[in-house]
Amino acid sequence: MKRSTIILMSIVLLAASVASATELTAEGRAVDAILTSFHDAASRADGELYFDLLADDAIYLGTDAGERWTVDEFRAFAEPYFSKGRGWTYTATIRNIVMGPGGDTAWFDELLWNESYGTCRGTGVLIETPEGWRIAQYHLTFPVPNELAKDIVAQIKEHEKKTPGQ
Repeated sequence: MKRSTIILMSIVLLAASVASATELTAEGRAVDAILTSFHDAASRADGELYFDLLADDAIYLGTDAGERWTVDEFRAFAEPYFSKGRGWTYTATIRNIVMGPGGDTAWFDELLWNESYGTCRGTGVLIETPEGWRIAQYHLTFPVPNELAKDIVAQIKEHEKKTPGQ
């Protein structure tokens, strides 16, 4: 996808951005637009844009302990879904962005809504590259309410006993 198309999509999506534009610098608004575009591309199964928004050496951490993927590994996982027009929809409900001191790095955390998984959390880092802002690390998790943590941890421990090597 052409960079001009990505920029145009980012500007359009910026208008519907989750993070308050009055709270963010221009760099913060650009980061917000990239994250919004990332989720939008996944929901439309647009693998070309989705992976273009990742840095070349990006790491994607999924919800399973074994899901630590390079871009190529994550593309291999996602491409069969995207090629059939099947993506995944995570809608940001809250997003916090913190710009690094030099203005070329940004950290974020966001709460997301997904029809199957409910409330999720995404965290990560973006870097400014010659091609623009790119996601260097993305981590998707399920926030566990404290009241449920003990029972869920026990279930995970039991599962790990049954599946050595995880």
